[in-house]
Amino acid sequence: MNDAHRHLGLLPAYPFYGGPPVNPDVTARATIAELLKDLDREGTERALILPNYGVPDPDVAFGFNDLVVEAAQQDDRIRCGLWVSAQERDRARTVKALGLAGERGVRALKLSFLLGGGVDDPGLETIFGAAREHDLTVHVHTSPGAASDIDQVGRLVERFGDDVRIHLVHFGGGMSGHIKLIGSRFFDWVAAGKRVYTDLSWAIGFAPRWLVTEIDRRGLGHDRVLFASDEPWGDHAGESARLRAAVAGRELSDAVFHTNFETLYGGEK
Repeated sequence: MNDAHRHLGLLPAYPFYGGPPVNPDVTARATIAELLKDLDREGTERALILPNYGVPDPDVAFGFNDLVVEAAQQDDRIRCGLWVSAQERDRARTVKALGLAGERGVRALKLSFLLGGGVDDPGLETIFGAAREHDLTVHVHTSPGAASDIDQVGRLVERFGDDVRIHLVHFGGGMSGHIKLIGSRFFDWVAAGKRVYTDLSWAIGFAPRWLVTEIDRRGLGHDRVLFASDEPWGDHAGESARLRAAVAGRELSDAVFHTNFETLYGGEK
């Protein structure tokens, strides 16, 4: 199988929600060698590796960009995405990150509003412009509410999706996002020619089954869904089992676990 979304880098402990400093991402890997052992154990053939993030210090996530590029250039199973930010405070860091966009193995730009910012940030034109110039996919986090809600992130699809590939991580990230996307929005974008893709990491149990049913019924979207573990924040075994159960006995299985990854993130550069 191919994995279209996992992270590399060890975060510092942080006192989330007013509690003591903790490291909830217990399977986080600090080194490329540890990552490769995980891929071997899982039987993962190819993977897109992104900087780990989650603590509210942008230097941490930006600091892993060199590591993921090194990983992609060390082993052909690996492709990588660069951490970027559209916030004005991060402009210099993002300019530095985009300087790596042409490096061998780079296939994506990772954008998340969990550390701040939103779809009206002025730096978005620069980020999507770099994706267009270097033929990269913009890998965008979604989750319920605030700036990461699909009602907000969907505006990026409307604005940039005609000529830039956009990977909506977590398929809307919750009940409301799943229903909005499967009910119509995701398929409307595909039918309109938007270059939109998604993965089902973190998806609620009903969503993979319903999405597969709608792909069969509508006859489109089979080339837009990828398997992703989101390790260390997701669980590879659990994510794989849930999605395999949903696509069992369908031609869609090979697309989700193999060919769609190759379309987005495989190949040479």
